[in-house]
Amino acid sequence: MTKKKINDALQLAKAAVEAIDNKKGTDIICYKLQGLPHAVSEYFVIATGNTERQVNAISDAVVDHVRLKLKEKTSHIEGKENLEWVLIDYFNVVVHIFKPEAREFYNLDGLWADAEVVKFE
Repeated sequence: MTKKKINDALQLAKAAVEAIDNKKGTDIICYKLQGLPHAVSEYFVIATGNTERQVNAISDAVVDHVRLKLKEKTSHIEGKENLEWVLIDYFNVVVHIFKPEAREFYNLDGLWADAEVVKFE
């Protein structure tokens, strides 16, 4: 009996980016963290939603799109109560959806500035 192969992390990151883009998320960046010291996953996807409602819609879209396209379920979601920063954890990919003020304050982009930026078409 063979075990189901877990989807490639890059494929999952790309699906998350597609979902964010479909919901008009802005400033979408995918960082490749593989090989960096203290990296907690293979990829970080970071994006901005302008309102709490948009942050909620984007986070729901990511979960739905990844589940439908890749049959992957999230291991954990944080931040749905306040909708300032929603974190969607897939272990090898972590998706961060911020309101603009929270993204600036927490500055994950600056923290992982030495990571390679992955571009999707």
